[in-house]
Parts: sequence; C-alpha cells; structure tokens
Amino acid sequence: MTKEEINQNQDIQDKTDDTSHEKPSVEEKKKKAGKPKKEESKLKKLQQKYDELNDKYIRLFSEFDNYRKRTLKEKIELSKTASEEIIIALLPVLDDFERALQAFDKTDNTESIKEGTNLIYNKFKSVLESRGLEQMKSHGEEFNTDYHEAITSIPAPSKDKKGKVIDEVEKGYLLNGKVIRYAKVVVGS
Repeated sequence: MTKEEINQNQDIQDKTDDTSHEKPSVEEKKKKAGKPKKEESKLKKLQQKYDELNDKYIRLFSEFDNYRKRTLKEKIELSKTASEEIIIALLPVLDDFERALQAFDKTDNTESIKEGTNLIYNKFKSVLESRGLEQMKSHGEEFNTDYHEAITSIPAPSKDKKGKVIDEVEKGYLLNGKVIRYAKVVVGS
C-alpha cells in the first residue's frame, strides 16, 4: 500500500468514528423502543399458551383420576356380586337336598333314597356344566403336567400303560377351558 491509500483509509476511519458519537435518530429510537414491546407481547402470548396447556393437563389428569376411581369401585362391586348368579342357580339344588334329608327320616326304602340322590347329583352337575364347568377325562390318558398332578407312580401293568394315568384319585375340572383344579392321578412307570 502506498502512503496515499493509507491516508485515505484513515480519513474514512475518522469519519465513521465521528458519526458513531452522534445522537441516534428518531427512527433508530423507534426501532429500539419497538423491540421490547414485541418481546413483551410474545412473552404474554407464550404465558397464555402455557396457562392454557397447563389447565388442559390438570383437567385431563383429574378426569383420568376420576375414571380410575370409578373403575376400581365398579370392580369391587362386581367381585362382591359375581357369585350371585351361580348361587341363585344352585338354590333349587339346595332345596332338593333339604327335601331329601327330610325323606331319609320318613322312609327305609334305600332304593328310592339312592334314586333321589342321583337326581339331585345330576341336577347339580347340569347347573355347573351350564356355567362352563367341564370334568377332565384322565383315566387311561397320557400323563400331562398341564392337567394332571401326579400323587405317586406305580409299576405299569403293561408296556402300553407306561407314562399313562393308571388311577384317578381326585377329578380335575376346567372352567371355560381353564384348569381350575388339576386331576390328582397315579401314573404308570
């Protein structure tokens, strides 16, 4: 750079330094004054949006809490009255047993007592079956831990009985396809 160029650059620099000490114009003041108002309005809008979302959240939480309490109360009520239907269905069987007990005192005919008891048993069984109870067939079946509980094992009388149920000590039951009592069995080994 030549001396002239350096002097020109310095003159330009001096001029810009002189203008920076001047008072800001009215337009510059308006621009600076407008920025805080815009920021305040944005802040107010954001605060309103926050308050609105917070209110929605609190309402939603309250609704969920009420729903949870209501369903819990309904579940408790249902568990209290769930057995009502089956008990109502079994009341006639109870009445039949009472009549049979009264008949025992009045008669010595064991054949009629046996026949009456079989009728009550069949009625009781049909009520339970109509509600979904099913008796498992275990005797002679392959031993299956999903349905059977082995009480003991004995030597199998023949090779084809090995690993199969030889005797059923206590019957197993299914309720609507779900095991509610495992069959207690003796398995051939």
